[in-house]
Amino acid sequence: MNALLVYAHPEPTSFTAAMRDVAADTLRDLGYTVEVSDLYAEGFNPVAGRHDFLTVNDPARFHYQTEQGLAHVQQGFAPDLAREQARFLKADLVIWLFPIWWGGVPAILKGWFERVLAYGFAYSDGRRYDKGFFKDKKGLLCFTTGGTAERFSATGVYGTLDQVLWPTQRLILEYLGLNALPPFVAYAAPRVDDAGRKSYLDQWKTRLREISAEP
Repeated sequence: MNALLVYAHPEPTSFTAAMRDVAADTLRDLGYTVEVSDLYAEGFNPVAGRHDFLTVNDPARFHYQTEQGLAHVQQGFAPDLAREQARFLKADLVIWLFPIWWGGVPAILKGWFERVLAYGFAYSDGRRYDKGFFKDKKGLLCFTTGGTAERFSATGVYGTLDQVLWPTQRLILEYLGLNALPPFVAYAAPRVDDAGRKSYLDQWKTRLREISAEP
């Protein structure tokens, strides 16, 4: 079994990094081969453009989705995208690890979704949701929040996590046909004490073992 951890945090000592390390160690103990895409450390460029392609469909007018489709057919993706796509294809389990910033994923991770999960490669006409390409893969969001669980509730100021995560959980993971697992959340990670953070990491280990045991 292969796992890909797509990690998006600029600080190596962050709690997100701790969850990445726990995930890598736990999954390896469970027999997974683990690969990490460390977006900040690898200098991943989140900005889409013609630099994404070695091929050109229309030199006069740039239509991103059309260029993606041609690059997929002709193996014309730039090296950084080809590398990330190969990592993604190989994985049976993909985990995205990040902090919630301004109600969504960090810009570098949004750019990863936009550039790597290209038309033709990750979806096409008629191949979405229950007809998506990746029904045999599991996908999981693992993230930290600054706000408490109460704030991410029906009566809280931020709304429920289902509302906050809809653009990512529903319109990306489920859109691709992935078996989109319920997210793992470390609420108010900057505000809890060491015992609270240890509890989160223990819960995270347990969750990963449960995922591994699922068919």
